[in-house]
Amino acid sequence: MAEQIAASESFVSPLAAELADDVLERFLRYVRIDTQSAYGQLTSPSTAKQLELSRLLEAELLELELEDVRLDEFGYVYASLPGATGAPVIGLIAHVDTSPDVTGTGVAPQVHRGYDGSPIALSGDETQILDPQEQPALAEKIGHDLVTTDGTTLLGADDKAGVAEIMAAVAHLKRNPQPEHAPVRVCFTVDEEIGAGADHLEIDEFGAEYAYTLDGSGLGEIETETFNAWKVVVSIHGRSVHPGSAKGKLVSSIRLAADFVAALPRDRLSPETTAERDGFIHPTGISGTGEKTVVELIVRDHDGAKLDEHLALIRGIAHEVGQREPRARVEVTEEETYRNMREVIDQHPRVVAAAEEAIRRTGVEPVHSIIRGGTDGARLSARGLPTPNLFTGGQEYHSLREWASVQDMAAAAATVVELARVWAETD
Repeated sequence: MAEQIAASESFVSPLAAELADDVLERFLRYVRIDTQSAYGQLTSPSTAKQLELSRLLEAELLELELEDVRLDEFGYVYASLPGATGAPVIGLIAHVDTSPDVTGTGVAPQVHRGYDGSPIALSGDETQILDPQEQPALAEKIGHDLVTTDGTTLLGADDKAGVAEIMAAVAHLKRNPQPEHAPVRVCFTVDEEIGAGADHLEIDEFGAEYAYTLDGSGLGEIETETFNAWKVVVSIHGRSVHPGSAKGKLVSSIRLAADFVAALPRDRLSPETTAERDGFIHPTGISGTGEKTVVELIVRDHDGAKLDEHLALIRGIAHEVGQREPRARVEVTEEETYRNMREVIDQHPRVVAAAEEAIRRTGVEPVHSIIRGGTDGARLSARGLPTPNLFTGGQEYHSLREWASVQDMAAAAATVVELARVWAETD
């Protein structure tokens, strides 16, 4: 056993306690591999370094003697675990990449055993502090074993916790074919963090009737509702002139872009001022020169009609900027990223009921929550494969203060085991 875990009474079930060592060992191994994806790339995966983890997972699945193990040309890893005849085929999905927004190079995970409830100063940068007064979820984990960063990188629980949990669960099912379980298809995707995780997942070839992403957070969560999401690009074309002779001639696209961003709502419709089902308009990038500047935005809302209003607001502001400077040209392009998966999942109540039962068998009461973001499951659901999102035990994603509870990760792995067994019992 590589790490000494906390007392067994801190686990929600004997199965979770049994799986904890395997989950933790796999998680620590996976997070040390830098798998950041990158925006603006045309290849899949967007970064070659994601393949290091994909190759490792392929090797580990082969070692487990799962069937149909393969690493495809896009970096996706697939495997099959046969199960009860007549039971629906269940898909388990997680992504290997981590966010481009915070460095993932040189991740040095720290295991804090038997958390005592006090603030944790991270060893690599002691200005980074996990404070239970600021993080209510942390305050609930007294007695748990926590994995944190050292304060200089993200941790990668999003979504290597999900990867480790699926791997530990299928390893357990392989070793313990009784009680019977449903046939399982595994897929580890790339580039989820840049919205491309489902781009090359062929649903018919995958062969699952229902699927689950392991890409959530808090203990017991089932997420069946996401934002409707669009990407908007505002391109502002000015006129570049040497500044020494620019009077009456120069049209600075940079200044016009600044005017556009400044005109966006500040006290509403922004991520920092909204929660729950409230949508937002969020500029994610700005680049350019005096001649041309591009502003990239993401637009989100759970309500499709409200999202249309947000898009109309962006168009209106862009039009006003263009009207104030008729020598400039302002272009707005819009692209749908994903839809609220609730529209599809509500048509398949069994997929949610099975997850609820599996969580209860693990010793946890299911918690229904919404996603203020996207998963591979949102896009797969829109394409006809109902794919709710389940908890992993990770917290504070995409930050230097990311952390995960070993006990909650073990509960997630146990939930996957129970889920496969529940589906073998359905008529």
